[in-house]
Amino acid sequence: MEDVSDPPFRVLCKKFGADVMYTEFISSEGLIRDAWKSKQKLDIYPEERPIGIQIFGSNLDSMIRTAEIVEEAQPEILDINYGCPVKKVTCKMSGAGILQDIPRMVRLTKAIVDSTNLPVTVKTRLGWDDQTKFIVDVAERLQDIGIKAISIHGRTRKQMYKGEADWTLIGEIKNNPRMHIPVFGNGDVNSGPKALEMKNRYGIDGIMIGRAAIGYPWIFREIKHFLKTGEQMRPAQIEERVEAAKEHLRFSIEWKGPVLGVLEMRRHYTNYFRGLPGIKEQRLKLVTTKEQEEVFSMLDGIGKRYAGYVYLTKEEQEAEKEAEKAKKLIISNS
Repeated sequence: MEDVSDPPFRVLCKKFGADVMYTEFISSEGLIRDAWKSKQKLDIYPEERPIGIQIFGSNLDSMIRTAEIVEEAQPEILDINYGCPVKKVTCKMSGAGILQDIPRMVRLTKAIVDSTNLPVTVKTRLGWDDQTKFIVDVAERLQDIGIKAISIHGRTRKQMYKGEADWTLIGEIKNNPRMHIPVFGNGDVNSGPKALEMKNRYGIDGIMIGRAAIGYPWIFREIKHFLKTGEQMRPAQIEERVEAAKEHLRFSIEWKGPVLGVLEMRRHYTNYFRGLPGIKEQRLKLVTTKEQEEVFSMLDGIGKRYAGYVYLTKEEQEAEKEAEKAKKLIISNS
């Protein structure tokens, strides 16, 4: 979620139902060297809380110094990222790279737990590859040295984001009688029914949502509605999507400036307006235009052009498909 889960994005996620959020992960080496981008990621706004600041790195001294800096920012949680699979991170034994050296992972985590008054949580994966899925044992060891919760992505580092997430070991961890800290699952949850399935099947304490929220912060609202009522909530409609995109863009410009603010919003537009017929041309303009006034004008234009368009739930989409099939069958038989 690098360059995604920034304050403008997080404020919208909170507005639409996220309970707890984490910052983009922050490089320990960048932070202790006062790198502007790393320091900017410490920004927290009151409406975002409770929030965790997520850090990554592999050098013991650097990570301890980073924990001290993070504590000064006063988040509710300090989270260690042992899950990022990107090569430029793992090649330095950071992120998921440390899954190749579990004793080092345990030593580093203990040092951070002992150096801060903040509750420490960990985000990680099943293992480095299919031969090193030691996460059940790893979770126990991390709990025993003092972490307060663990979030597990149901893939190995080698898988990156390919294939289907495997929650089996996440369930084993949650149902391990020795485990008493909260266990959160992550991977492929993109709807209320999927969230309920994972909750019922594996008994996890909560679900971490990442990619499914990009350009669609309403995912949290929809999941909560389904868990409460058993009914799928109708997706956000065009007026709400346009207003959210504009709010997101305004905050992005305010926080990052007019150049980066416009540029880094581009990754969100596909999901904001996914499914609209004939949107490709407008979307192409949105991701190539550099002037903020023009982008706002284009967003208003999308709202006017698609006024009255109705996004359907998956159930409604299936019913519509079945009705269309039946209609074709009747025409064919006649």
